Order: sequence, then structure tokens, then C-alpha cells
Amino acid sequence: MSTSTTAPDGTTRLEIRPRYEGSNICTWIGFKHVNYMVEEAVYDHLRQRGFPAGRLYERHGLGVDITDIDTKIKTAFHIDDLATATVRPAPAKGDGLRFLVEMTVERGGETVKAVVSKVAVQLRLDPRGHFAQEPPTELAEHVVDRLGAGGEPVRVEPGADPLDRLTAGRNAFGWAWRMPYFYCHFTERVQMSGYLRQMEEIVDLFLEDRGVSIKTLLDEQDWIPVVPHSRITILDEARMEETLYTVFTVENVFKRFTYTARMDSYVLRDGVLVPTATGRITHGWAVIENRRDWSLVDFDDRLLDALNGKEGKTAGRGTA
Repeated sequence: MSTSTTAPDGTTRLEIRPRYEGSNICTWIGFKHVNYMVEEAVYDHLRQRGFPAGRLYERHGLGVDITDIDTKIKTAFHIDDLATATVRPAPAKGDGLRFLVEMTVERGGETVKAVVSKVAVQLRLDPRGHFAQEPPTELAEHVVDRLGAGGEPVRVEPGADPLDRLTAGRNAFGWAWRMPYFYCHFTERVQMSGYLRQMEEIVDLFLEDRGVSIKTLLDEQDWIPVVPHSRITILDEARMEETLYTVFTVENVFKRFTYTARMDSYVLRDGVLVPTATGRITHGWAVIENRRDWSLVDFDDRLLDALNGKEGKTAGRGTA
């Protein structure tokens, strides 16, 4: 059971454990589930401040949407860790409520900082034809009729493949998939956790396409990917059962040690690809030393060539 407290200055603290689902390799927790912990800390903060997400929607027709999450992982979580998440209001940037989330964990009898995350939250008005009370005065300025700040649309010629258009001439991989209901919330909109799942999966598909799948390097070299930094920003709304066209583009390989890639997601409407989210993720690789420990390794030639190679390769999955 998690416990939470509120300080006089409005800072909240939550004791939280990672979910078992995120313990995919040995007992380490993947970046997606670390971000899930950040999300839960933010929702708990709002709850402690008197604005639980359920009541905001049921009473005021407001969907609490995380629209930007920028997370740096400094220390890996293990499945049985008990983390302390501290959430503080942060200066506004004109894109909703802003929060700084820090998580600590005990290591060898000492408290160490494990995660630092910057989060934006928008309150999406969604009465869906039913009566809704006026928003709480304290939150009124953060209410929006549509999520995101918008992005640059891409026109597609009739009959052209959207993924060919988005990946042409780039060191990129494309994937199209129909958005299922379980990636959505507040009835029809793809939520931040859905984009986190999208980011995790397109990395997996990209590596397989380049011949260096996670299973291949695990079997042959005992290597696993690790993520020190990820960020996703929602630019517009994607809806349930729309096809999401997602492109993963390698941007930079740093000294055989890490690589950074960009994720861009679009929906096709009236011949125009509308950007709905953008993000970046940084990956390194580590060798498994034992059931608990790993250490970072330099990329070998095979991995380096795969990251820098095969420009413009695309693949599809599901309903495109």
C-alpha cells in the first residue's frame, strides 16, 4: 500500500513501488514503467490538493491529461524497491499546470536520487453533451478545448503511402497501427501512457528491422538496452480507432556509447498527416553481470552499423 503526505508549502510525497509488469529483464524496471510511476505521483499530487481526476471529470467534465513528460533516470529501479516521489509545482510555461517530480530510493543504506521528471498537465473540457459544473476557480486558466500546441502538418499525395512520405531520405523506420481502446482514456483520446507504449514498441520493431533485435543481442552477447532519458509531448489529439503513423528517426550516435532518436506520430485526415505527438529517447546498452547488476558497454561494429544504416526502411503492423 502506498502512503502520501502534503507539506505546508504544497509539496506532496508519495511512497510507491514499480509495477510487476515492468520487470521485463531480470528485476530491472523499464523506462515506460518509470514514467508510469511519475504519472501516478502527479495524479496523487492533484488528489492531495483536492482535485482528484475522477471528480474533475464526473463533476466538471474535465479530463486530466499529461501532455508533456520529460524524464531522466539516474538510478535503475528494481521490482521490490520502495521509491519516494516528491512533487512540486513548477513555473508555468503557458502549456498547463507544471510539476517537478523527483524520486529517491534506498541503496546500501543511503538515499539516492533515481529520477527527475518535468511534467505538464492540461485540463481538457469534455462534457460529451452532459451537464458539467464550472471548473474550480484555481484551475480555470488551465482548461482547454483541445490538447496540444500543434505541429507542422505534412501533405500526402493521393494514393501515396504515408510512411514512404515520412521516412524518405531519412535514417528512419515507420510503423502504422490502429489505436485500440486500451490506449485511450476519457472515452476516446489516446493518452500519454499510450504514447509511452508506442515509443517502447517502435524501438523494439526498429532494432529487429536492423538485425539487432533485443532477443538477438541478449542471446548472443548478454546485452540489454537501457534508457537514461525520454521525453514525449502531445501536439494534438489522436482518437480511438484512428491509424497512428509513427516514425522513429536516429538523430545522433555519441561515441559508441549512446544514441538519441526522435519519435513522431501522425494521423491522416483529409489527405494531411496531422502531428499528434513528438518525443525523443536516449539508449545505451549494458551487459548483464549477474541477476542484479549490469554495466554499460561500448557499441560494437554490428550495432553501430545498424544504428547508422539502412535509410528509409519502413514496416507496417496491424491495420494501416
